[in-house]
Amino acid sequence: MKYTVTSGPQPVSDRLTVVSQFAGLSVGWLICLVVCRIGELIYNSVSHGIPESLPTVVASSLLIDVIYFLQSSFVLFVVFFLLSFLSGKLARTVYVLLCLLLMLIQLGLIVYFGKTSVLLGADLYSYSPEEIQQTVGAAGGLSAGLVAGIVALVVLVLVIFRFVSFPLQPTVRWSAGFIGLVVIATVFNASTWLSEPVFKTEYVNNLVVNKPAYLAQATIAHFSGPVDEGVDIYADAYIGDYGESTTTESKIQQISYLAENQYPFLHADDTPDVLGPFFNQSPTPPHVVILIVEGLGRAFTGTDAYLGSFTPFIDSLAQRSLYWENFLSEGGRTFAVLPSILGSLPFATQGFSDLGSRMPDHLSLTGILRKNGYQPAFYYGGSAQFDNMNGLLRKQGVSRIFDEPTFGSGYQKMPGINGFTWGYGDKDLFRHYFAVNDPSDTRPKLQVLLTVSTHDPFKINEQTAYLQKAEQRYETLGLTEDQKQDHRQYTGQFASILYMDDALRQFFDTYRNRPDFNNTIFLITGDHRMPEIPMTTKLDRYHVPLIVYSPLLKRRATFRSISTHFDIAPTLLAFLRKNYQLKTPAIASWLGIGIDTTRQFQNVHAYPLKMTKAELSDFVMGPYMLNQKTLYRINPNMNLEPVSEPGQLSRLNATFEQYKRKNDKFLTDTKLVPDSVLARYK
Repeated sequence: MKYTVTSGPQPVSDRLTVVSQFAGLSVGWLICLVVCRIGELIYNSVSHGIPESLPTVVASSLLIDVIYFLQSSFVLFVVFFLLSFLSGKLARTVYVLLCLLLMLIQLGLIVYFGKTSVLLGADLYSYSPEEIQQTVGAAGGLSAGLVAGIVALVVLVLVIFRFVSFPLQPTVRWSAGFIGLVVIATVFNASTWLSEPVFKTEYVNNLVVNKPAYLAQATIAHFSGPVDEGVDIYADAYIGDYGESTTTESKIQQISYLAENQYPFLHADDTPDVLGPFFNQSPTPPHVVILIVEGLGRAFTGTDAYLGSFTPFIDSLAQRSLYWENFLSEGGRTFAVLPSILGSLPFATQGFSDLGSRMPDHLSLTGILRKNGYQPAFYYGGSAQFDNMNGLLRKQGVSRIFDEPTFGSGYQKMPGINGFTWGYGDKDLFRHYFAVNDPSDTRPKLQVLLTVSTHDPFKINEQTAYLQKAEQRYETLGLTEDQKQDHRQYTGQFASILYMDDALRQFFDTYRNRPDFNNTIFLITGDHRMPEIPMTTKLDRYHVPLIVYSPLLKRRATFRSISTHFDIAPTLLAFLRKNYQLKTPAIASWLGIGIDTTRQFQNVHAYPLKMTKAELSDFVMGPYMLNQKTLYRINPNMNLEPVSEPGQLSRLNATFEQYKRKNDKFLTDTKLVPDSVLARYK
């Protein structure tokens, strides 16, 4: 390429000069992107370790950035060309300011990914300004290091344009060729020319993605609405919502819907009682305590956890319990856990709770048990307004909501950052729980507790002690020096997990001294897997344990079959209906069909999984997972293997599409069950 070096910025006198000056500025924009990518790779290598196949990672990253450079240059050229009619200096100034803005956005997205190991997409638009402020504040806000990074970035961009781009004016021929390439890359969407990155871990796959391009694509999809991909649900591949699989590996259980035009998910509730054979029957209905642990993933709990187990108490409890080691959450964030566990409810658009005042009346575990004499209550160390949890609970008939404002004196909040904290730690949550629960009250209770200590920024009370315990745990697990070094990048996370595990130990130690302990069934699960420790697969985010523990158990068992949070409510109600004659509706709109108690690995379910409020791209059916347009086989160790099986891909696409159609129908009519059923159980 030939360049003509000028003494300084020249006025734009004709259109050819405009093209040449734009091409010269674009050189600076490309240099900015390359420098930013190098900085991103260094930052993440320091934060998370140097990725394997580094040369391939670098090459893939730069190729993806070149596509982003070309497509962003199209927008920049349109703006530059139009402004040049007014003033050449104005056009150059606006160009530089736009590039600076894009670089600042990229810096913010890089820092977000570095902290969370998650790409920020349309989920940005799913939270209120207050929720975003709380999340950003609790994560550290605008730290001194970030301010220094912003200042350095601004200086870098201005220096590159002042001393590299402004003096350059490529020849008209080269400039015109560059503009042609920009147009082609944009019109034909060059980003689709590249296949999805396939590295050993999901973290590295996300690392190479250009973060602003990902956000831009997600934003366009979010505001343009869903695209009908024309999946033919009547094709031979379609097997119904939960139809009979043609594979011999597992049979997908079938649901027969009753009135799909009016109530898309309504069906007979014939969920079998699979828990009864494991329990001794008590004279009165048992209390039910559901412990939802923030971020509790199978990656670091259980004897075969691939990161090593940091939950010795939970592991010991699992050995005395019914334990599902391959359980799945229904969401990648907390917004999905209460609707899924308590109501087996559809996702709506941005989560069922997000419907707010449009939230329809519905059946729920809390509501049905309350009609049967149970006293439901919810306990949380933070604010139950987050994700509209309190709105959902009140809709389900829960009036006893104990969250941050109810704690009063005598409790210590978690350490704050810049004045922000998520609220009270797990030990204080459990102390508060016992303080407001009278053990002499013999009425049956449904108690739901949601913890918060294992949440970013992982600042806990007794921080120093638990950081030391994390180091001791590395020794206990027999980690090599390299493994210890890798784990030390997340010592704050592991320390918070150990703290949570000790809090649960104290919780059960205290409960054993209460008279109601012997007639209580405890369920322990995670709302989703903690994302701040990088994940290996797209399924890893959902992989959580389920533990059912009770003094009423007459034998323990471990199950390797896959079930999800959708299955909990119908399973508990079937157990109480069969063994304690509780009245439950004959028809329901549960998305779940009940927990599978098969000992060997299998999946008889077909369920959507929602990664974020804005992203519904995951679907599991039988031994397969669908993500976007890629099909994976789920291995017995819950790893994923990309497969090319057109028949299975067609089946999962069609079944997933049918769920989406039902969800859209429900959103249009906002009806789940007939009023006659609601009148009896609401």
